Amino acid sequence: MGRLHVVTGATGLLGSHVAEQLRQRGERVRAITRGSSNTEFLRSLGVELVEADLEQAGSLLRAVDGADIVYHCAARVGDWGTWPLFQRAVIEATGNLLVACQTAGIGRFLHVSSINVYGHLPPRQGRIAEDEPLGQNLWMWDYYCRAKIAAEGLVQAYPQPWTIVRPSWMYGARDRTSLPRVVTAIRRGRARIVGDGNNRLNIVYTPDVADGVLRAASEPKAVRRAYNLSSEGDVTQREFLNVLTRELGLPRVNRRVSYFQAFAFGLIVEALGRALRWDRPPPITRYAVALIGRTTSFSIERAKTELGWSPRTHPFEGLRATLEWFKPYLGRSR
Repeated sequence: MGRLHVVTGATGLLGSHVAEQLRQRGERVRAITRGSSNTEFLRSLGVELVEADLEQAGSLLRAVDGADIVYHCAARVGDWGTWPLFQRAVIEATGNLLVACQTAGIGRFLHVSSINVYGHLPPRQGRIAEDEPLGQNLWMWDYYCRAKIAAEGLVQAYPQPWTIVRPSWMYGARDRTSLPRVVTAIRRGRARIVGDGNNRLNIVYTPDVADGVLRAASEPKAVRRAYNLSSEGDVTQREFLNVLTRELGLPRVNRRVSYFQAFAFGLIVEALGRALRWDRPPPITRYAVALIGRTTSFSIERAKTELGWSPRTHPFEGLRATLEWFKPYLGRSR
């Protein structure tokens, strides 16, 4: 019957593409889902669905039973929320899944982390490689980064074969988190170029990342290794915004704000949101400013050498394809 691949977070951005590519290869795929999840796309792929809660350890053993590889793509994505929320959704969820996998004797654990685990490194010459120390220059309320670092620590203590991948800013069909916020800001006239706009972005097309995930999960050399899955800065901030406005039929974003001003305003708004206990993220945060306004360069040499992986899709092409998927939803989000 072939190998069984179990995917967490399969209704999310990366997990859905991992499941899709596995099914395209004729593999057996089981998705761990919650009862409230929209599983229509997974059903259309012929994915087996098992309801379980990553925050409830007892529900996971049946979900991973018989798996050859488990892909842990689920996590709380984004920079907003309380520490207990990130602790449960990222750290405890990963620990619960690892316990279930060890009990079931799973052969391979593929953990999706993030380039955010490196922290906030100052601009410098050279690319950031996988042996860079984690958690540098962390900010107040930097809960996502702290939680992802802790989750990696749990994975690295796992006695069975494991591999960690660290994607950068992903975009693509079924993205409901990052790119929609940028598109909404543009459509409402709130978008600004941060700095001079010439900084290079590390955006990477999700299907390309999914390809890297599958390579890492099956490569013997990748056991107990971590890999950056990033672009190499193929597009500047200004080019990125120009592609979006052109494809959306909107005026170019020309108004600018300095990086310092945007970062300071993000901090003020975050502090207000924390004080008022907002459930939804504020319109601007320090993380969002840094994501689009800074140049941070990551090395993918290890992934190239050991996995034969590099991004295949240029951002111009990928963004056009992504916006085609978005168009039916744009009228609902004005």
